[in-house]
Amino acid sequence: MTLTPEPTPGDTSWFTHDRFGLFIHWGTYALAARHEWVKSREQIPTEQYMKYFDHFDPDLYDPEAWADAAANAGMKYFVITTKHHEGFCLWNTRLTNYKATKTPYGKDLLKPMVEAFRARDMKVGFYHSLLDWHHPHYTADRCHPMRDNKDYLKQDKKRDLKKYARYLHGQTKELLTKFGKIHIIWFDFSLKASPPFEAKGKDVWQSEKLIKMVRKLQPDILINDRLEIDQDIKTPEQFMPRGWVHVDGKPVVWEACHTFSGSWGYYRDEETWKSADQLVKMLIECVSKGGNLLLNVGPTGRGEFDHRALDRLADMGEWMKRHSRSIYGCTQAPEEYPCPDDCRYTYNPDTNRLYLHVFSWPFKHLHLDGMADKVEYAQLLNDASEVNMLRRARQAEYGSMSEGAPANLLTLELPVKKPNVTVPVIELFLK
Repeated sequence: MTLTPEPTPGDTSWFTHDRFGLFIHWGTYALAARHEWVKSREQIPTEQYMKYFDHFDPDLYDPEAWADAAANAGMKYFVITTKHHEGFCLWNTRLTNYKATKTPYGKDLLKPMVEAFRARDMKVGFYHSLLDWHHPHYTADRCHPMRDNKDYLKQDKKRDLKKYARYLHGQTKELLTKFGKIHIIWFDFSLKASPPFEAKGKDVWQSEKLIKMVRKLQPDILINDRLEIDQDIKTPEQFMPRGWVHVDGKPVVWEACHTFSGSWGYYRDEETWKSADQLVKMLIECVSKGGNLLLNVGPTGRGEFDHRALDRLADMGEWMKRHSRSIYGCTQAPEEYPCPDDCRYTYNPDTNRLYLHVFSWPFKHLHLDGMADKVEYAQLLNDASEVNMLRRARQAEYGSMSEGAPANLLTLELPVKKPNVTVPVIELFLK
């Protein structure tokens, strides 16, 4: 029996089918090229940080190329930072001049992006920061660039977070009324109290009111969990859960968000890039635990995907081209199917097929406990070549291999040489 989360207010049916999405972190911090939190990390005053706005001109921006790279990688949806913590907006918002249309580039970046991804039948998601280090009424907190600036802190008494909340709600309304159907709104994030700073959470954001507006404007939309009021999706970040994510003892819809390297925004000199092998295994790991993977790219200041990201997207696409059946529509396998060591199962309940992802290729045989009377046929997914199944009578031919083995053991007879794919998958047709 497979785990099934309880229904949420939004439509999660497509989300739990598609499993693999693209995150995009893009803003003026791409020019700094040293992490999207550079303004906070280096405590840069707004006047000094404006040099990135004044020189932002992504002349090589081609949203069609971005969408192609994502679609060819097997991704089915994308989430773009409409505004990150720095406060810079990718679209032609009416509520601030700190936006793409006022930079040297001079054009709306969001609309052509939405159109390009939508043309490839990819679902549209908007990330929107709850923090804003540029807005005049946003007060200091432990993340704010001016958290140690005494002059700035003195002026906090004159700042009005209620005015900022109206701005936040107004921009959210723009995003959900000017770009057609939006499938995900990904808010980020709430802050616990950190003396001398007070908490910034659902009361400051007016989360209940915000959620009500979002639901009214886009009834089927998915909302994440960072407004301090859980909605449709839990979002573990930069770690892999040990198992299916639970809240109050119940399984929930979840999505792990990860970077190719240690940064979300473009970081020229960052060198902890994950290999394609590691990334494919992360995708499998998520689906094997009933979750999704949202994998991030940080485009350059000229508007291109970093060559390292393109290489890995292409490699993942090669694997997905032949193995997407083990990802789309799949989830955690029922507990009655114990998984062998160094392997991961995913399961498609609609087709009743089990997918055995072999992380470490064994020599000649792979043993599946309790499966001899449950599997009708087995094949390598990459080329649909049959995998011979040795049941107990045949296992005796191998002598001691069967000593002490369970009565219902199924042994798969594998080629000695590992298939020429990143992670081989054996498709098991269940009876």
